[in-house]
Parts: sequence; structure tokens; C-alpha cells
Amino acid sequence: MQLEADTSSASRTTWLDPSAWDILILSTVIKVLLFPAYRSTDFEVHRNWLAITHSLPISQWYYDTTSEWTLDYPPFFAYFEKILSIPASFVDPKIVDLNNLNYDSWSVILYQRTTVIVTELVLGAVLLKFIRGAVDPPTQRIISASLFLHPGFLIIDHIHFQYNGFMFGILLWSILMARNGSKLASGILFAVLLNFKHIYMYLAPAYFVYLLRSFCLSPSGQIEIKNFLALANAVIAVFISSLAPFALMGQIQQLLSRLFPFTRGLNHAYWAPNAWALVTAVDRVLLKYAKSTGTDLHINLAGVASTSRGLVGDTVFAVLPNVKPLHTFTITLALQSIILIKLWFHPTYKSFLTALTLCGYSSYLFGWHVHEKAVLLILIPLSLLAAERHAYFRTFVIATVAGIFSLFPLLFTPAESNIGVLYSILWFALLYLPLSKRVYEFPKSLSYVILDVLEKTYLGGFVFLQIFVAAFPVVASWNSRRDEIHNSGNSMEFLPLMVTSVYCAVGMVWGFMRLIFIYLHEDTTYQGQLSTIQ
Repeated sequence: MQLEADTSSASRTTWLDPSAWDILILSTVIKVLLFPAYRSTDFEVHRNWLAITHSLPISQWYYDTTSEWTLDYPPFFAYFEKILSIPASFVDPKIVDLNNLNYDSWSVILYQRTTVIVTELVLGAVLLKFIRGAVDPPTQRIISASLFLHPGFLIIDHIHFQYNGFMFGILLWSILMARNGSKLASGILFAVLLNFKHIYMYLAPAYFVYLLRSFCLSPSGQIEIKNFLALANAVIAVFISSLAPFALMGQIQQLLSRLFPFTRGLNHAYWAPNAWALVTAVDRVLLKYAKSTGTDLHINLAGVASTSRGLVGDTVFAVLPNVKPLHTFTITLALQSIILIKLWFHPTYKSFLTALTLCGYSSYLFGWHVHEKAVLLILIPLSLLAAERHAYFRTFVIATVAGIFSLFPLLFTPAESNIGVLYSILWFALLYLPLSKRVYEFPKSLSYVILDVLEKTYLGGFVFLQIFVAAFPVVASWNSRRDEIHNSGNSMEFLPLMVTSVYCAVGMVWGFMRLIFIYLHEDTTYQGQLSTIQ
């Protein structure tokens, strides 16, 4: 009987349960239906990378300029594209033709869209593992399902077109290993991830401190030589396997110049909703005030046109002092240092997960030339903390609503925009209702009540923001037909993006302040107990 029970248990852990199958089938159907959807330039970027890695020898990968979309991801991703290019060449040889720029036949659409769905199964497999080892499996099941169906992945990967689901699967796998106490494996997986996409460097400080303190040092502070050498050698081996071919060819400098193009400005074309979006907006308001009142604010003429339409290039302020890369680096490093000091003294799993989220959050809010898509570095790990208690949940709600809404401008056509909004609302409702019941806490004081009202008022404002964003093009188009205000309509074309960025930035900044306050005031005894249980 015991043998039969063990066999049955093994079977349950081997095969997907009915609910997991339902989620997999539902998500796949939705993603397949989106095959004809709008595609950003990233679609051609990845098609071109297939062609580069298939048609050229490795010595030319990071030199080729046939297309403006040159290869600018680390070597592991280039190897990944090389692997994908092999079946692509059989599906349609034109896909991997280096000179066949902007190729968009159904063969390439079907192939590239399918590769995103298939590689995203890495994410699904890891999320299932999270459930099977969780302290509270029903709650973790909700969180895992929400992550696999996350609107961010739907918008960025399956419409806009990237491979974030696959790479976040590796990140979550690394986090899972940390939760399970396999810290060497956690470090190796993160090193692998860095060689897929270097944006994950934002999270590296938390990994460095956590692994050094909890794996390479004993509780008394003595160095564990065996562990230190094992981790160091493993990480070095990963980087050697990635970079060795290019090092032997003397191309490391060329590779780095592709990975880190520092000539870009402070803000991306559409301002990511971070601290610099708020600063830029303040500069625009001060400039408007100075022009309308004639106040002498020592206006920098070079900054009058800068950032007014979201164009790529250097951001020059008209009134405020200009921000340099050194400023952004210093602020980010200072904030991360505060976070990492606590992680050093309390290297538990939960402390690590929160510090990891905050490191990504700090880099997102104060980094140089941050892309709006980088918000997933915050939202994905933060989701794992959503059900810890009410304070984490409220932070998760604010950051998630603001973060997902900030991705809507990536959807340029009405059909995809409507799908993104409706899908996000449904996803959020199905997630919010069960989790809010699990973590609800009655307000402890009047200040909590006031804070609750203010936060709910802010969240309710997204309804009016969406109405404004949807109505503005219609009104602007109507007004443009009237000659007397034709020029005025054109000058305000960037207004919906600016308002979206600023309003979402308020929520993202508040979410960061909330999370760092919770982390620094967390009961460390509770953290230690949780770490022991897990």
C-alpha cells in the first residue's frame, strides 16, 4: 500500500494537474490568437539576429551593420538565436537571409511567435516547482498562475515581441534554488542569466551580498573556503563559456561597446515612469511658467525643445540642472547600499527576495536611459512577496497597476490597446479578489485609514487616465481640422504619453518608498522563522 501511495505521489508531481493544464491551454490559445497582432521593431530585430548568427561566422556577429538593428545582447543570447536559426532555415530560408530586411511573411511570423510560446515553458515549469515546495501551496498556486498569465509578458513578448518569459523563467529558477537552499545552483543560474541579457545586472548586488554572506561565510563570519571556491569557479566557468570565443578573437572591447551604448540620453523615447520622468515634467512646468509670466529663471535654450516630444537623444533641462550618468549611478548605489547593509546582517530568503526587488526598483527609478519594459524587473519578484502580509500586498497592488498601465503605450493600434486593457483588468480582478482575502488587515489607526483612502483614490484615477488617453487622439484629430488651432494640436501630441508617464511614476515612486520602509522595519525574528520553515 505504501509503495502504491508513493507511486501515486510521484505521478502527481510528474504530470500537470487539471488546473495547470487549463491555464496552459488557455494561455496558449490567447497567444496564438495574437499572432496577427501589431509587431514592434523588436520583431525585425530578432529576425535579423537569426540571420546574423546563421549566415555569418561568429567573428562577425558583433561587427555586422547590414541592418540598423545590430546584435547588442550578451553571447548566450546570440547562441540562443543561433540555435533558433537552424529550424528557421528549414521553415523558410528567407528568414535567415541577412539582406532580406523587414521580412514579414506568415512563415516568419508563425515561427517567431511560436518560439516565444515554446521557450516560455521554462517559466511555466519553474512556477510549478514553486507551488510544490511552498509553505502555502493554494496561495502560491494563485501567484504562479498570475505570473504565467502576467499582462506584462502578454504585451511585451506576445504583441510587442521579446523573449522575457524565457529569461524570467531562468531568474525565477535561480530564486527557487535560493528558496530551497541550493545557493550554488542559484548563483550559477544567475550568472547564466547575466550572459543572456545584461539588464539583470540591476539585480546583481543583491545576489553578490546574499551568496557571499549566506554561502561563502559561516554564521560567525569565517570564510567557507570550499563554498567560496565552488561558487567563484562555477561563475567564472559560466563567463568563460560565454565570452571565451570573443576574448580569443580580441573582440571583448567591441562586444562591450555594443552592450553598453552610453551615448543615449537620460530618458528613453517614451519616458519610463521613474524619478527622472517626474524631474523632467517639473522642468517642463517651470519652463511653461517662465514663458507665461516672463519670470527670469535662467532658461537654458538648448533645453527648450529637448524632451518635449519624447525623441531619442540627450535630455537637456531648460530650468533645472542637467542630470549626468554619474549622478544616476551615485543615487542608485547609495539606495542599494542601504538595502544591502540590512541583507548582509539578515541573509534570509525573504530578506534576499525583498532586497532583490528593491535593487531592481532602485535601478529602475534612478538609472540612466531606463526602458519602460524594465518594470518587469520589479513586478515579477514583487509578485512572490504579494501574499506575505497586507503591507506587501498593498505595495504590490500599487506598483503592479502603475507598472502595467505604463506598458500600454507600447500598444500603438486600437485593437491591441483594447485587448491589453481588458485583459489586464480581468487578470487583476482574478488575482486581487482571492489574495486580498488572505492578507486583509483591519486599519490600526486613523492614519492608516487616510492612507488607504489616498491610495484607493490614486488607483481610481487610472480609470480617468485611460479615458483621457483614449479620447485625446479623437479630440486632437477633430481640432486639427480647425485652422485656428491646427498648430496647437500638433504641439500637444506627446501630452498623453507625458501624462501617462508622470501619473504612473507617482505610483512607482510611492511603491518604492512603501517597500523600502517595510523592508527596513521588518521583524527580523519573523524573517528568520520563515527562512527556517522554507
